[in-house]
Amino acid sequence: MAMNYASNQPQSYPTPTPSPPSESASLTDESPITVIASSRAVISDDVTPATIVISTETGKIISVVPSVVPPTDFPSGTPYVDHTPHVLLPGLVDAHVHLNEPGRTEWEGFWTGTRAAAFGGVTTVVDMPLNAIPPTTTVAGLREKVAAAAGKCWVDVGFYGGVVPGNEKELKPLVRAGVRGFKGFLIDSGVEEFPALSSGDIAKALAELKDEPTVLMFHAEMLPPIADSVGDAVQWSLPPLSPTGPLDHYRTFLDSRPPSFETYAISEILSLAHLAPNLPLHIVHLSAVEALPLLRSARAAGVNITAETCFHYLSLAAEDIAHGDTRHKCCPPIRTQRNQDGLWHDLLQQPSADAVIQTIVSDHSPCTPNLKLLPSSLAGAPSSSEGASTLNHTHTDPDTVGDFFAAWGGISSVGLGLPILWTEATSPTSPGSPASRGAVTLPAIARWCARNTAAQVGLAGTKGRLAPGFDADVAVFDDASEWVVAPSSMLFRNKCSPYEGRRLRGVVRETWVRGRRVFAREGGFDEKRGPGGRLLLG
Repeated sequence: MAMNYASNQPQSYPTPTPSPPSESASLTDESPITVIASSRAVISDDVTPATIVISTETGKIISVVPSVVPPTDFPSGTPYVDHTPHVLLPGLVDAHVHLNEPGRTEWEGFWTGTRAAAFGGVTTVVDMPLNAIPPTTTVAGLREKVAAAAGKCWVDVGFYGGVVPGNEKELKPLVRAGVRGFKGFLIDSGVEEFPALSSGDIAKALAELKDEPTVLMFHAEMLPPIADSVGDAVQWSLPPLSPTGPLDHYRTFLDSRPPSFETYAISEILSLAHLAPNLPLHIVHLSAVEALPLLRSARAAGVNITAETCFHYLSLAAEDIAHGDTRHKCCPPIRTQRNQDGLWHDLLQQPSADAVIQTIVSDHSPCTPNLKLLPSSLAGAPSSSEGASTLNHTHTDPDTVGDFFAAWGGISSVGLGLPILWTEATSPTSPGSPASRGAVTLPAIARWCARNTAAQVGLAGTKGRLAPGFDADVAVFDDASEWVVAPSSMLFRNKCSPYEGRRLRGVVRETWVRGRRVFAREGGFDEKRGPGGRLLLG
């Protein structure tokens, strides 16, 4: 029986009315330790029996014993749960999420976004600097975001700063204020308060950050000098200058953002990398396999650059997208099945350090359903009562329904990533695939989505591993059960996602954040204690 875990929030943002308290909200506050065990746990790169002893005072892992220690070996009254046969995974670190608060909380918010994360075993999210108002391009903007997040986060939350033209002198102060990295665009971002960078702007940012303990990340799409497919404002304004077909056909949209947009942008970034040779650089949401050789050569030459890809690029394919189904629109676009196979091939390189793509994230980028311009026949389309967005442009022209060029670009999927990947791992390999997805293991998923993402944002010593001294962030994963994605299981604010109706394999039974169980599939959220996520500054 499906449970509705979402809060029924009145339409006054941002904090929902809590759902009824969970009877199993907290094991105890009296014992100095809590113990969880299973016959299967992901410890480093192995699946092994384990007993994890957690300090209830610090929320840290005290010890990990490579066997299932019986409860009788612990003092009387010690909270103890053996989760066998489910798998204990390190809580996921989703290093690319748009929570949109303050300013666009009708799109998402800290309360709803972090509950959705916890539902899927994500124990840390890092919030992108744009789509909130103001953007996190100044210390003042960061302070507004931190104030907006206070008391609303069910998981731990970090923050990125933004790089925009003219804010280079804000970057060092933002590092001091605790941002976990920076992001800039080489193409229109879709929101006017976060403009794209020129090569000169990138050079200034590199000069400012070259000796700082941070990472500089790029949305790597850029119009080549000669491009007749689209105009510069390709996110939400004019149709393509030379469309290849109807605007509600996904193929037309895909043709408008070819792989050359990504390769040209990455070439530009690499041409400037020498200005900050010690600064880690990172390409967000890589979608085009054509970019992999460029990055592989640069890494072999000593350039300090990595890349991420997203759940949707690894599970959705252009050939399967129906006319007008703008739930699939994102930038860079979802590409072909052959391209998807190429991304998997890179991820499965051995040794794993040889892969260009080191991390997998959601890039959860929601909006109100009206901005998706969905045909009324598709799940997630808005009702007539839904209001306008805070975005300065709204779409009311019926001719734009199903228009991939006019619709907002972004995929909603925070909290769905673990079962998405596990479904891909356990499904039959696509015909002609260059790599067997049977090689995708739970330790590999933990490496891509927890250990490496934690390292990317400076949390390698506290997040991403089930090991002594680390935060006791745990996802209890039932790798055998299947379920169908429905509105009741999409806890993000707007129930508009291409994953609705899809059957996924793998259920997160419980989520623990720093030694506290915040979510249980059968009991819901720990409403009695409320949100206890920390804001990870510095």
